[in-house]
Amino acid sequence: MLKNFKNVFNLHEGEDDREKTLESIVKNISFKGANLWILACAIIVASVGLNVNSTAVVIGAMLISPLMGPIVGAGFALGIYDFKLLKRSLRNLANATIVGLVVSTTYFALSPFKDVQSELLARTSPTIYDILIAFFGGIVGAIAVTRTEKGNPIPGVAIATALMPPLCTAGYGLATGQWTFFFGAIYLYTINCVFIGISTFLIIKYLKYPAKKQVDEKQQKQVRVIITILIIAMLVPSSYLAYSLYQEQQFKKNTELFIEKEFTSKGLTVIYKKTVFEPTKKKLELAFLSKIFTESEITRLDSTLSRNKFLRGTNLIIRQDTTDRFLALRGDIMNQIKSSENELSQKDIKIVQLEKKLSQFSYDNSKILKEVHTVFPEITSLSISHNEMKNLTDSIIVVTAVLYDAKEPLKGKELEKFKNYLNQRLSVKNIEIYKKQNPISKK
Repeated sequence: MLKNFKNVFNLHEGEDDREKTLESIVKNISFKGANLWILACAIIVASVGLNVNSTAVVIGAMLISPLMGPIVGAGFALGIYDFKLLKRSLRNLANATIVGLVVSTTYFALSPFKDVQSELLARTSPTIYDILIAFFGGIVGAIAVTRTEKGNPIPGVAIATALMPPLCTAGYGLATGQWTFFFGAIYLYTINCVFIGISTFLIIKYLKYPAKKQVDEKQQKQVRVIITILIIAMLVPSSYLAYSLYQEQQFKKNTELFIEKEFTSKGLTVIYKKTVFEPTKKKLELAFLSKIFTESEITRLDSTLSRNKFLRGTNLIIRQDTTDRFLALRGDIMNQIKSSENELSQKDIKIVQLEKKLSQFSYDNSKILKEVHTVFPEITSLSISHNEMKNLTDSIIVVTAVLYDAKEPLKGKELEKFKNYLNQRLSVKNIEIYKKQNPISKK
């Protein structure tokens, strides 16, 4: 049983030759030739995608970015204790980072579009979830590079563990002087780099790659201490940011519930709402269309807020200016609402009248034909229409015209019987009956 369990999680099956794996990793560390061109293009593509807020372009930049190379190389070098390769990987990663910052900063400095877009904002507040993505994405990437067949994981890892977008976002922060953007994006970039490297290190140790050089217990301990410090340095701030994000989401959710319960459900119209959530300050500012709150009502609302753990400490501000200017404005708004309601009511009445009139002028020809055919089997088709005719004296004559088809036209008593039947059936007194004339065929 234990043997079968081990076989399920066996990573040695399908593993590529270790010398080839090392050669491939070393090849992807350096930024020269094709790698340098790809890096430069990826920086521009990512910057443009962030600038125009295009998710597809940003994803494209993630896929073509070669930044994974030196990060995986650093983790691999640490796993086999090849400190020369580690220094080379870190040096190339630092160079690529500096180039990325310089190019993206230059681009955003020259770009006429400097508005903050959602794609930029998404890279400025990393949380512990970004660490989980980087760590497990890095594990997948490390496993993939050690396989004979690389398969689809590599592009997926490039998208999940985004490296180029946060680096270019940091460039945007430098170009516009928004330091919160710069530090947030650089922190996310660092998280991705560190945890992809740590994931690679763990996979290499798990696969028991032979050490490049023998190191004593003291050096191994130093490596473990450095990795532990890096993990803690990344975890603590990101955990705090994740908790802050959770608190903010709960604050917004409970604010909406509070407004719904205390105001909207009671028929009060909120015409202005502003919420502020900061670590040291929470504020809810409201204004209403017609309600003026007393001091005792505001005290009760404050008490209700304090009983909710997510809203506790929120400063409730209700704007209720009682000056003549405000009262006049409020009166105008109420008059506009009433005017709109009256206009809608008039339109509803007009629609009902038109529908009623339309129903008077229309008949269900199919249903009436079935009834007529039962009494007058010779009639095979029928059309009834209600018409208003004007004469020269401007008086209106209402005529109900009936057009029927039969092999022989109705005559005498049959025609009179048919006319009386329709007058009774349709509740009219002005039936005019016409026989359909069959067209003469041309030979």
